[in-house]
Amino acid sequence: MTSTPVAAAPGGPVGHAPETVRKRGLPLRLSLVGLTLVLVVLGLFASGVAVTSAMRQDLLSRTDEGLVSSVETWAKPHDPVTANPGPPLGPRRPPSQFYSMIITSDGNTFVNNDFSSQPDLGSLPEGSTGPMTVDSVGGDGPQWRVIKDESPYGVSIVATPLSDVNATLSRLMWLQLGIGALVVLAIGVLSYLLVRSSLRPLHRVEETAHAIAAGNLNMRVPPAPPNTEVGSLSASLNTMLGQIQRAFARTAASEQQARSSEEQARTSEEKMRRFIADASHELRTPLTSIKGFAELYKQGAVPDAADAMGRIDAEAGRMGLLVEDLLMLARLDAHRPIDNHPVDLLAVAADAVHGAAAAAPHREIHVEIGATQEPPVVTGDAPRLLQVLRNLINNAIAHTPDDASITVGIDVDTGSGRDDVVLTVTDTGQGLTREEAAHVFERFYRGDSSRHRGDRGGGSGLGLSIVAALVDAHGGTVGVDSTPGEGSTFWVRLPRRID
Repeated sequence: MTSTPVAAAPGGPVGHAPETVRKRGLPLRLSLVGLTLVLVVLGLFASGVAVTSAMRQDLLSRTDEGLVSSVETWAKPHDPVTANPGPPLGPRRPPSQFYSMIITSDGNTFVNNDFSSQPDLGSLPEGSTGPMTVDSVGGDGPQWRVIKDESPYGVSIVATPLSDVNATLSRLMWLQLGIGALVVLAIGVLSYLLVRSSLRPLHRVEETAHAIAAGNLNMRVPPAPPNTEVGSLSASLNTMLGQIQRAFARTAASEQQARSSEEQARTSEEKMRRFIADASHELRTPLTSIKGFAELYKQGAVPDAADAMGRIDAEAGRMGLLVEDLLMLARLDAHRPIDNHPVDLLAVAADAVHGAAAAAPHREIHVEIGATQEPPVVTGDAPRLLQVLRNLINNAIAHTPDDASITVGIDVDTGSGRDDVVLTVTDTGQGLTREEAAHVFERFYRGDSSRHRGDRGGGSGLGLSIVAALVDAHGGTVGVDSTPGEGSTFWVRLPRRID
């Protein structure tokens, strides 16, 4: 064995390739065609084995019938032997396709063999009577089918070579291989053409999704027949993309009007770019999931169509919620004015807790009111403040076990020159690490997956971002105090209204 030295790359260790190998999966069309061909090959193989076995059994049965007829007619010793009987003559001479051996009762042996080889009769079991298969003497010739019959006048052994049987089976197998290869080739070509034609509309959806993920929101999915799954999906996606583009356009117009300096213009542009990139990234996951289930359903690879449609509907619902959250953040980023009316946060908290208890009746959620006598009234938009509390409560429900309690607190802080209404949502869950607490209000941030509960785990990553934006729009502050293993307290401070 020889070895070839491996040259070292400059600045690197010997024998290490400079490039990184990336694993790539097979395209869906090739996977479907490959699976189809595997099933066809398995079916042809099973059919070939069955046909060959049946043919072999039929040929052996016919051969055995000839052997049985021989030992019962011309090869059966009927009369007592003479002093010098000699071999059978005339009509009792065996046909040329048979080997025969007759051993008379007095020990004389008569053998008739027109072949160049003879069966290995020594391998016959003692007392065997039915047809059996044996090799040739020395193992150089063909296999033989042999039958042995005993009578009072002697023993008859008749055999015939299986050369014709094996040759017939060999021709049959080669014929099956040839026909099978043509069938596999034809089915492979037809399957590839059919799959490619069926997946072409979904391929256009995929190309549009890639373009949108790259930030080109002007792209639209080409229309397809409305009575098909792809047509319905295309119409829904185009409607959603139009809404997003119009929302982005309105946001961009509002920000353009609000810019008063070059620094503000650069900040707004960067914010919009990051917003579009994040939105495109988040939309790619449900789009890809919907496309995948639609492809599998189109090809009949989903055993339960209702389950596939349910998954597609769930992903579409997820996209709808994500779009609503994105539009909410877009409006807040545009610094649009909010309603300014007196809002009693005690009533808002009661409404939020009542709704959460109805949605999660198995959870322990209650309200605690501070000892202060000052009314917890602020100036703001009541529905938006209700959304703040709902998002905080839903976040606690989604990231704590069922036996963890959730407490919504309301108090007025008038110490140290302050005059704020303080809202808190406290849970007894696993808590947050310092790293998670530092980023928990960032957009699209998701913490440790072990804290997620079932299908609610993870969310859209925008709930707490919306909380921070709404609180900021009301002139307040938001934060979290958490201890790993003990729980978390999310707090909101809003300026109290003084009449």
